[in-house]
Amino acid sequence: MPTLRVIPCLDVDKGMVVKGVNFVGLREMGDPAELAARYEEEGADELVVLDITASVEGRKTFVEVVRRVADAIGIPLAVGGGVRSMEDADRLFKAGADKVSVNTAAVKDPQLVSRMAYEYGSQSTVVAIDAKRAGNRFEVYIYGGRTPTGLDAGEWARRAVELGAGELLVTSIDRDGTRMGYDLGLLNTVVRSVDVPVIASGGAGALEHFYEAASIGVDAVLAASLFHMGMLSIVTVKRYLRDRGVEVRL
Repeated sequence: MPTLRVIPCLDVDKGMVVKGVNFVGLREMGDPAELAARYEEEGADELVVLDITASVEGRKTFVEVVRRVADAIGIPLAVGGGVRSMEDADRLFKAGADKVSVNTAAVKDPQLVSRMAYEYGSQSTVVAIDAKRAGNRFEVYIYGGRTPTGLDAGEWARRAVELGAGELLVTSIDRDGTRMGYDLGLLNTVVRSVDVPVIASGGAGALEHFYEAASIGVDAVLAASLFHMGMLSIVTVKRYLRDRGVEVRL
């Protein structure tokens, strides 16, 4: 089993880190570069920074945030939110991102994934999948979790990998910010569908939640408010996982 990565996520709006529940009700959490540096010191394996509003006016601000965060850390940095073109991706890579994530644009223009994989490599091309339970399946949503697509999460995951995605960031909209635990059904659906690394996102609230996700076979566990609010530290999560036989970097 590969070493499990523990990844803090910084959701950024107007240059500041924010966090909500089920993608709404945002509260300010702090400065992105300061939080990033703190998390690296605490043992984060990687960092995800997402522009959650991605307005045209805010894009310049976000690129500057990425530059500041990249300058503050030495661990891998994955960045996403509002990436609609190769030009958008290029700006983020030039600002210091190691990986760029696409979500809405990947659904609207699937060939963007292939173009990114060709230009920057599959290892730097992440497809983010936001999904909600719909009966006995999981439906993909776009535009910040507001618009249903009719796509099945497992089928879209397979297609994204065929297009060139080297990693998938899978978020449960139902569990986002609730601290009720990751949606294991959603994660299991995606993990069984692909042979690339899967990052679990949405719902972490207790130590056992990280272990449950690891047991399903994800390659990384992501959390936001849990770390931002000091409810758990990264090293506490890693020690808990190590004590239960999960390979982590300490």
